Amino acid sequence: MKKFWIKTLAMMTLAVTAYGQTELVEQVDHPVDYAKPLMGTDSDYSLSNGNVYPAIAMPWGMNFWTPQTGKMGDGWAYMYDATKIKGFKQTHQPSPWMNDYGQFSIMPITGKPVFKEEERQSWFSHKAETVTPYYYSVYLADHDVTTEITPTERAARFRFTFPDTDSAFVVLDAFDRGSYVKVLPEERKIIGYTTRNSGGVPDNFRNYFVVEFDKAFTFTKTFKDDALQDALEAEANHAGAVIGFKTTKGEIVNAKVASSFISYEQAALNLQEIGGHDFDALKELGRKTWDEQLGRIKVSGGTQDQMETFYSCLYRSLLFPRKFFEYDADGNVVHYSPYNGEVLPGYMFTDTGFWDTFRSLFPFLNLMYPELNAQMQEGLANAYKESGWLPEWASPGLRNVMVGNNSASVVADAFLKYEGDYDYDIETLYEAVIHGANNAGPLTAVGRAGAEYYKELGYVPYDVGINENAARTLEYAYDDFTIYQLAKALDKPKEEVELYKQRSLNYKKLFDPETKLMRGKNQDGEFMAPFNPFKWGDAFTEGNSWHYTWSVFHDVQGLIDLMGGREDFVAQLDKVFSLPPVFDDSYYGGVIHEIREMQIANMGQYAHGNQPIQHMIYLYNYAGEPWKAQHWVRETMNRMYMPTPDGYCGDEDNGQTSAWYVFSAMGFYPVCPGTDQYVIGAPLFKQVTLSLQNGEEVVINAPENSAQNRYIDALKVNGKSYSKNWLSHKELMKGAQLDFDMSAKPNKKRGTSKNDVPFSLSNE
Repeated sequence: MKKFWIKTLAMMTLAVTAYGQTELVEQVDHPVDYAKPLMGTDSDYSLSNGNVYPAIAMPWGMNFWTPQTGKMGDGWAYMYDATKIKGFKQTHQPSPWMNDYGQFSIMPITGKPVFKEEERQSWFSHKAETVTPYYYSVYLADHDVTTEITPTERAARFRFTFPDTDSAFVVLDAFDRGSYVKVLPEERKIIGYTTRNSGGVPDNFRNYFVVEFDKAFTFTKTFKDDALQDALEAEANHAGAVIGFKTTKGEIVNAKVASSFISYEQAALNLQEIGGHDFDALKELGRKTWDEQLGRIKVSGGTQDQMETFYSCLYRSLLFPRKFFEYDADGNVVHYSPYNGEVLPGYMFTDTGFWDTFRSLFPFLNLMYPELNAQMQEGLANAYKESGWLPEWASPGLRNVMVGNNSASVVADAFLKYEGDYDYDIETLYEAVIHGANNAGPLTAVGRAGAEYYKELGYVPYDVGINENAARTLEYAYDDFTIYQLAKALDKPKEEVELYKQRSLNYKKLFDPETKLMRGKNQDGEFMAPFNPFKWGDAFTEGNSWHYTWSVFHDVQGLIDLMGGREDFVAQLDKVFSLPPVFDDSYYGGVIHEIREMQIANMGQYAHGNQPIQHMIYLYNYAGEPWKAQHWVRETMNRMYMPTPDGYCGDEDNGQTSAWYVFSAMGFYPVCPGTDQYVIGAPLFKQVTLSLQNGEEVVINAPENSAQNRYIDALKVNGKSYSKNWLSHKELMKGAQLDFDMSAKPNKKRGTSKNDVPFSLSNE
């Protein structure tokens, strides 16, 4: 009898577990509850599962906050497997590779008034940690203090719950490389500035901060480098302050903090964002803000994991580029220029790399947040006026990272999607993209490195000392296509329009018919040799030829023709998944994390953890086998994304990898920004509703969707049968209903006609 009950109990447990895995969430009232800021935080230098930190912030906020487990200056500010917290940092870091700027930290302690990181740090546990986009709480075991944070865009509230002690302290660490603090006991306030940065700033760069407490100080000291002192003021390489109180058990001390890149006075103005809200009211306001923004896309009919993954990715898609502007005393938009150091009127955004984010993050903003993206375009015009160049990687000013001239795509796509709907200086931006397309910049990642070679030969040669030359050539050709599209829309002279159309065909110059792959080419017109298509770097950027060959976003038909037709093209696509994950890392002298992430994913040469190949799955739609795109899109979503600390398969990269998931889960993807089209994949949920900014709705129904039913059997758009493998942006903007019939078996007839393929320049 005993064995019977044990066996029955085991079967019941299995049934509940299985049911729990497949039980679907039919309604989401508070999408923010599904967003997991810890997704992707279990990363390190050698292997990225996201390489993100929990950003406690408002959407696109100027300042983020994060618990700091890493040492001062370490780009890996928060690592999930860490056991100690050193402080709570105001951060502007877009990625560990770019590192931070304008950072400082706050840390409550008890016992001795210590201030060094290794002395003040405390053990903590994720079991006593609450992490949401708008609220963070953790118990600091060594100090018996609970710390809570809730932010606004430029300010935040802290709430410290102390034990019964006469030795309760708060350390304000302004970090090294030049900082200043001043304690104002009569005002229960600390002011100061930090200059710490990682480049891309003018000489006068400072982040000014103000911290106000609601309890009088019984202890006041400052520190200079390694020494604590009685003076209320400190200016040094590394300055900070320690203030203290006597507290009773469970006593709460509140602090309000804000900062500004402009001045102390502006920091005080920014503090007014908190208004009269106490901690709980501000927390609730933050929750409501995130619910409103995340709720613009409502999904239902997915598993708990799928819902959490979707809203976690959507949360990451709403953080960058950050607002780098402030409001003056008269309510005017002003910004400190990270390009020339002046305080100027108008918008400014930063902390994004266009090599990553032109692909899906900016198209996502164009789809769902066009008003905000119009402000971003104003900010880009200001960046050009203030620096003479459009940024390709801004953090906060020009940084010398990555390749390409993809600002052209970002500018063109925004204008082409909403031609004339938003009033910003498109003529200045057109001037900027033409300037960038024809000149090498002050940094190799600004303008176009090798511009003269490219204009003369149609490619950047392999043997002239310009690294990653084939990648540059392919991206320049695509960027020229977006300029061609923009020039047409702005009615520029015909010869100018035609010039960029012809330059957009330069990708053909690197196609090697022998291997049917892209290959670096020497100045004399001969292909570089020996050629190893598995060699990472060298002629390519963070990838190999199998990854970059598909970077012909604007003319997939042209690439199909070069490869010998549809069958040969599909065969090459298939090889990406069937080849073993072999690699040649000799260019780097070791295995970089992107290589390792491809190797361990068990998807052959498909390296979803990095950007160059992320669109490749959708290219089956151009060659008459859309069901393969449907298969691999679902496979990638299922295997490469989870709502867990190791939930990404590479660097998240400022919303790009997240926006890929958001688009793909909705059932379509912007393969070629600069066109009106989204290429169809396969929706993940039973229903998705997009609330567009113009008041219209797009409803995506797939009632038969399931783990098995990943293939599109039929599609109706606004009630009419629809066989094409793409959707029109302009048509979606009018409001639309998409009804997908999903099946466990691929429909090998739907979407196979040449009339069904998405846009290619060769078919224009």
